[in-house]
Amino acid sequence: MEGISLEELQLAARNHGMPLEALRYPVTPVGLHYLLIHYDVPDVDPAGWSLTVRGQREFSLGLAELKERPRIELTVTMECAGNGRAQLDPRPVSQPWLLEAVGTARWAGTSLRPLLEEAGVGESAVEILFTGLDRGIEGGIEQRYQRSLTVDEALRDDVMLAYEMNGGPLPPQHGFPVRLLVPGWYGMTSVKWLAEVEVLDVPFDGYQQSMGYRLRQAEDEEGTPVQWIVPRSLFVPPGIPEFLTRARTVEPDEHVVQGRAWSGLAPVAAVEVSTDGGESWAAAELDPEEGRWAWRGWRFRWQAEPGQHVLCSRARDEKGNEQPVDPPWNLGGYANNAVQIVRVAVS
Repeated sequence: MEGISLEELQLAARNHGMPLEALRYPVTPVGLHYLLIHYDVPDVDPAGWSLTVRGQREFSLGLAELKERPRIELTVTMECAGNGRAQLDPRPVSQPWLLEAVGTARWAGTSLRPLLEEAGVGESAVEILFTGLDRGIEGGIEQRYQRSLTVDEALRDDVMLAYEMNGGPLPPQHGFPVRLLVPGWYGMTSVKWLAEVEVLDVPFDGYQQSMGYRLRQAEDEEGTPVQWIVPRSLFVPPGIPEFLTRARTVEPDEHVVQGRAWSGLAPVAAVEVSTDGGESWAAAELDPEEGRWAWRGWRFRWQAEPGQHVLCSRARDEKGNEQPVDPPWNLGGYANNAVQIVRVAVS
């Protein structure tokens, strides 16, 4: 594969993944949760911040006013749409994620729906546009980070304006003071440093919607939008790692291999594990659900015999969506949910 460029290395230094051993935690500690920042972290004065909502009527809310509204809390697994990009061949040039661009947090805030109803969503409305405070240049276009949702998606009761993460205020890098949270969708949808919410009568065609985050095989294709998180299962790395390569070593014995699985499309129904590189599969035991939008723990007993082994896991959700063995290639490197492969030496 082509080597990582200095530009990609610079992105990787800014945008860290979650160490996979943190899959042990039902809720990811804030400092271990994956992070992607498109441009710069804005300098926001919470006393001067306000959220503008535009529909048939327009109004603004300060942070204290937002916190006075009915509070909701949700445990949500968030994954970057580019998770797994660096494992594609040829590799799309962008943030070089391996498998660590994921995390689960307890988010608290207020439902978006009542604000939209107060602003008024007319019969001609088709989308709701969300604008962040972060600004930059992408694709040669100067822009504020913006994404939209259809009216029906935005009116889901579980779409929230989040101002807390794991019991504390949002950290600056996670969108302080307020971010959008759209459970089940890839993380690019949950606009950080939220400043404006606007009802649109025509579909939004800004860069992040019409150019970025689309599944395409070539530049001249319109493609289809990246939306819901597809099924994925990951291992808590077994044994101990070699420092540079992260190759795993375990002792001969019975081991309880464990991990997490999730899908935005439907609840996780099953996880299967292979210890022979996918030649055969056996069912893993699922932990109880932690909530519709949170990942689900699983475990599998493995009698490790001396030698070289290839471990794999795959998830299937209740709608029958299952991880593929071969990675699905696309121009942006999005939604690569191919089965994870972990090589383990037993000695």
